[in-house]
Order: sequence, then structure tokens, then C-alpha cells
Amino acid sequence: MGNPQTGARVRIIAATPGGEVSHDGYLLSPASPGHVTVKLDNGYNVTFAEDEVSTITPLGGTATTSESLNADIVEDSELPEVWILHTGGTIASKVDYVTGAVTARFEPEELLDAVPELAQHARIRTVKLGNMWSDDIRSRHWNLMMASTKEAFDAGAAGVVITHGTDTMHYSAAAAAFSWAGNGERPPGRIVFTGSQRSSDRGSTDGTENLLAAVHWAAHGPAPTGEQGDASVIVMHANSDDGVCSVLPGCASRKFHSSRRDAFQGINANPIGKIIVSRGGNCTIETATSTPTRPVASAPLNFSDDVRILQLMAGAHMFADQIEFANSAGYDAILLHGTGLGHLPIENPNGDSPENDSMLSAVKDFCGNGGIAVMVTQCIHGPIHMDVYSKGRDQQALGILGNQATTSPDAALIKLHFLLSNNVDIETGWASNLCGENVPSISN
Repeated sequence: MGNPQTGARVRIIAATPGGEVSHDGYLLSPASPGHVTVKLDNGYNVTFAEDEVSTITPLGGTATTSESLNADIVEDSELPEVWILHTGGTIASKVDYVTGAVTARFEPEELLDAVPELAQHARIRTVKLGNMWSDDIRSRHWNLMMASTKEAFDAGAAGVVITHGTDTMHYSAAAAAFSWAGNGERPPGRIVFTGSQRSSDRGSTDGTENLLAAVHWAAHGPAPTGEQGDASVIVMHANSDDGVCSVLPGCASRKFHSSRRDAFQGINANPIGKIIVSRGGNCTIETATSTPTRPVASAPLNFSDDVRILQLMAGAHMFADQIEFANSAGYDAILLHGTGLGHLPIENPNGDSPENDSMLSAVKDFCGNGGIAVMVTQCIHGPIHMDVYSKGRDQQALGILGNQATTSPDAALIKLHFLLSNNVDIETGWASNLCGENVPSISN
């Protein structure tokens, strides 16, 4: 088929099971050989097999790989300065209509060209820390993020926005909270994590509103107290519709859905606030003001790259050799994801499950030899309560920690890593509420 060149604006007519259809848009490199792909004006792509396409008519005009920047955007010197630290993803980007790829924009002038409304909220500075898939992030990258937040605050920034892949954003947000506020202090400014559930080439993208809301909070939000879950926050869509973003505690949230725009929710904690985003890019914060009493930290605390934590899930496939492996492989601690209020398969009332007897023996040996074992719940919401049933009391007698904690399972992993990295007594530290992760009474 003699098609126009990629990047050309075209009209295609194609056959579908429901009849013939017509689409206008830019011709992209095909999604696969033997196909035709067009980017529609609403941002979505459509692809048809070549034998389904009857005509491709050029409409005139060609998209290019580069576009001139908007020279009319001028910074307002009266606005607060906000640094945007980029770790990965394409929250602010442009589509390359020749290749069909989404190209991330990093430089301040590029970012303002992609989202010019940002200039209404802050003076923007950008730092590219990397372009990583979020599941590849390790503790050394948390340290890198926090070193960059310190650099920003030392330079006079009112706040920092960290753009991050959503899959592990809640882990990094928790790390930021413990890093700046885990020792009883608070960060010098606001730290905001945000990302995008839908890529910027889709009509349903959420990235622009998330970024606008995040920058607005970083520039104009209440000062962080460091003790109310606000040492770092996550700003993402509050629901599937546009117009409202939630401000969630960085140390008490998680990603609950793989694709919805409102994927993030607080765990045992309510949202700190919400941000109304208008179609013109204006933002309004709806939240209570804060009254910080903690001293401002001069520097964040680091996470050790040498700490190794083994996570184990309680259930029918939990065996003693998994506990024994923690010792032989040199793990520093075990985080046990127990059932319900925090239970493990360690009893054998019918006498037909010797695996449970072995589990009991393995846990007893591990804790008795100084091993650190901490319990969290698979239920996500709710406390650990090992006082209710005899099994829970037996587990405490074995040396398993975590009773009465309300720390979410994800933040618990980061908290345990933080305590081990900074030589804090685990039992004392686990019972404490360091930065809003372990509130004595839970709200949901």
C-alpha cells in the first residue's frame, strides 16, 4: 500500500465488524508490521491491518519531531521557587509524530512549554536524576532523591516535586518521610511525589493535572509538621474524573489499582487535603492549616545499601526452610505478612501438618538467636493485634515484634530499613510514631 510518509495528516477509511469507519489524524510508524496506525485528535491511537484500510487520503500538514518553544512564558519573580526532580516516566512530554514515541521534557523551558500553566504557580527549576522504571529503584536512589531535596532547600526552594513512576512511588514517598522526619524533626520545605497513570499521548492522561496540583502544593501548601504524615505527600487524582487531586500522607499510602487514575489511597489515614484544579490551570487547596512544632532538620538521614530484609507471606505455602534461609543468606530481618490480626501457620491441632511444627521451631530458633522478625498484616488496613488470640500471644513470646502497630505493610518495610540503617533499637522504634506512620488510633 502506497502510504503517505509518517507524520502526515491523513484521513483513513477502514472496514470494521460494525461497518466502514473514517478517522482523521497523524500517520505514525505502525504498531506492528502489516498495519496502519494513526494518532487521532483526541490523543488516542487507532491501528488497522493494511487489508482493512481502503483509502488513506493526505489532508495537508505534517507533524515534526521538534517544535519551537513558547517564548511568551515569563517567570513571576514574586512566586516561590519549586524544584522538579525527575526520576522517570513521562508525566510532562510531547509526542513525536514521526516515530509515535512519547518524548519526555526535562529542561525548565521545555517543561513550561509542555505545561505553560505551571508558570502561574511557581518559578520552576528542574533536575534530571534519571529515567528509571520505578520497580528498578533501590535505597541508593532514595538517598539520591533526598540529597537533591537538600540541595533545593539550601538554594531557597519552598518545595520540591519528585516525578516518579507510580508502581513504587509510595515506597519512595515513605523513604522521604523517614529520611527527613524519622528522628523527630521536619523537612525545611514541602516534598511532593506525583506521577501519571495514563501516558501523555492519551486523551485520558492525568499527568498534567497531577503535576499542576503537585507544584501548587509544593509552592503554596501548609508547612510540613513532620509528625502528621506530611513530611512527604503523594498528589494524584482523587477519582476517575478530572478536577480534584488528593494529597495523601507519604508514609501511609499505597497504590491500590494498576490502571485507574485514582489508584492511590491512604492506609489507616485520611487524605491530608485536596486540590481543586480548574480547566485554566488554577489550583485551590482545601485543607486545614498546620502548626509545626518540631525543629527543622539540617539534613536527611540515609538508608544503608547493605541492609537486607526478607519478606514472607503467611499461608499454606509458608515453610520452615524460608525462615532458615534468612539466617544462612545473611538477611538482617524478616518482615512477616501475617493473616488477619497477624498470624502464622505454627500450630498443628489435628496432628496432620508437621510443616507447622517445623515452622514453630524455625521461628523460635530464629528469634532466639537474635534474629529480628516483625509482623504486618495482609489485610492492608487495620492494626496488628497479637493479644486477641492465644496464637498471637505465643508469637510474641517467641520474639515476634509489631503488636499494636498501625503502620501499613509497605511503609513498614521502609521503616524497618530506616531503623536498621540508623542503628535504632527495633523494638523501641517500632512502637514509636516517627512521622505519622503509626498513629495510635486509625481513621479507616
